[in-house]
Amino acid sequence: MPLRNLSDKEIKVINTKKGLLALLRQKRLDINKTVNNVKYEKRLEKLQEEMLILQQWVAANNKKVVILFEGRDAAGKGGAIRRIIQHLPPRAIRVVALPKPNETESGQWYFQRYINQLPNNGEIVFFDRSWYNRAVVEPVNGFCTKKEYKIFMSQVNEFEKMIQESGIYFLKLYFSITKTEQQRRFKDIINTPTKKWKFSEVDKRALTLWDEYTKYKEAMFEKTQVYAPWKIIKANRKTNARIRAFEYILKSIPYETKDLETIRPKSMQSILNE
Repeated sequence: MPLRNLSDKEIKVINTKKGLLALLRQKRLDINKTVNNVKYEKRLEKLQEEMLILQQWVAANNKKVVILFEGRDAAGKGGAIRRIIQHLPPRAIRVVALPKPNETESGQWYFQRYINQLPNNGEIVFFDRSWYNRAVVEPVNGFCTKKEYKIFMSQVNEFEKMIQESGIYFLKLYFSITKTEQQRRFKDIINTPTKKWKFSEVDKRALTLWDEYTKYKEAMFEKTQVYAPWKIIKANRKTNARIRAFEYILKSIPYETKDLETIRPKSMQSILNE
């Protein structure tokens, strides 16, 4: 892009270590992109610092936290979790991404293997997909029977009520993307050697089953907010989704020494205008 006159604010942003590194990473010079990236990273750092304060409060007071990340395939759940836990002590947190149940687990009560993953005192557990597989992914793909689906839907609210009554802070986030964006991300995954391993058989069917996913997703929203509401995160822009998720988590847990200005929700435009 042609060079243009820079504002004093833009010069100040670029004339930093982060700004210079952002410029050097680009194949083609884009001042706007550089400035935006630096401002996003600065906002992210502030939220990560505040997340560490929250984690220390959880540990010091023997609190327990569960945070579910759900959403369509390629919605950016894993990337958001990585940014959130980036500077947290590994022993104080766990990320749970359970594989397909084995033969023993298949014969258990559906929630049993998830119960085994709930936090101990002083621990935060992040679920990268959760028991809500049975609300959407499994019925759409024929991985459970209609009876199993109905039983799950009749039990999940009471299950989550028990989690909260046991003293666990419990949050549910859903990352929402458009069909066009999912298709674009799948194409990027397939064409990137270091990412293509992520593209599963379920992913291959996701676009053709889009409407079925939508039907079950809407039923999930309608019927599973009795005790624990869903927070829908618009995730077409990954940077915006990560900021929104961070802000929601920090706002929802009543930890001490909270920096109210830091956690106050801000639009990406307001961040870029700072």
